[in-house]
Amino acid sequence: MTHLDAAPPRTFLSPFRLKRHVMPGFSLTLGTSLLFVCLIILLPLSGLFWQMSQLGLADYWRIISSERTLASFRVTISAAAFATLFNAVFGLLLAYVLVRYKFPGKRLLDALVDLPFALPTAVAGIALVALYDKNGWMGTLLSAVGLKVAYTWWGIVLAMMFTSVPFGVRTVQPVLESLKPDAEEAARTLGARDWQVFRHIVFPQVWPSFITGASLAFARSLGEFGAVIFIAGNMPFKTEIASLLIMIRLEEYDYPAASAIAGTILLIALFVLVAANIAQSRATRHLHKGSS
Repeated sequence: MTHLDAAPPRTFLSPFRLKRHVMPGFSLTLGTSLLFVCLIILLPLSGLFWQMSQLGLADYWRIISSERTLASFRVTISAAAFATLFNAVFGLLLAYVLVRYKFPGKRLLDALVDLPFALPTAVAGIALVALYDKNGWMGTLLSAVGLKVAYTWWGIVLAMMFTSVPFGVRTVQPVLESLKPDAEEAARTLGARDWQVFRHIVFPQVWPSFITGASLAFARSLGEFGAVIFIAGNMPFKTEIASLLIMIRLEEYDYPAASAIAGTILLIALFVLVAANIAQSRATRHLHKGSS
């Protein structure tokens, strides 16, 4: 046997060393991520929950079960739910149009979707008041048919829709762009109509992202303040949102009450996000099983 036939020496390497990563090692990236989460997210939240811990269970229940607080919860949650439902459907349709069709002004429309992210919410609220007030352009037209938006529950919904609409579009749009048209073309070849193709082929693919966008829009609407207070009218028991009531309690130096209301809104948003995350994971697993 020559030296050419000799077997090369074996090297025993850990399987973790065989993987190459663009980012630095796992310990460094995990430590940096945890540090960021602790400083930016957990530290402020811990301060809020520490303030809530100063309250007894009876005091906490007395605060959140008061008539004014419950009224602000009803106004906030109902308006956020309606705005989320509208933005989820409208965002899906707008994302579909931006991805599947070419038309003049498409780039401009695509850029306008992100405008609520860049525009200060207080400026958006002032603009909505100027537009939908009884002396405004849209307000005058609506008043002629007996409709009023400014300083009503509908004004709150409108402000929430404006600030949360990008979530409904941007979460679905990348998924639509990644879909291959093979299955859709095959379905049309077999005689399926456009609505059937969208319902049975397109929508199941975007369903997990649809859930994510709706949950993010709902959480964003729950905490909205600047765009709402100018158009809501801020009437207790009618158009007063929870964020405004928190601000009122802070101005009264009633920090425990403000913390209790803020913590409740936070827990509601957290519950919705966790539930949406679970639903998204199940939908994704079901989608993968169906494709395999």
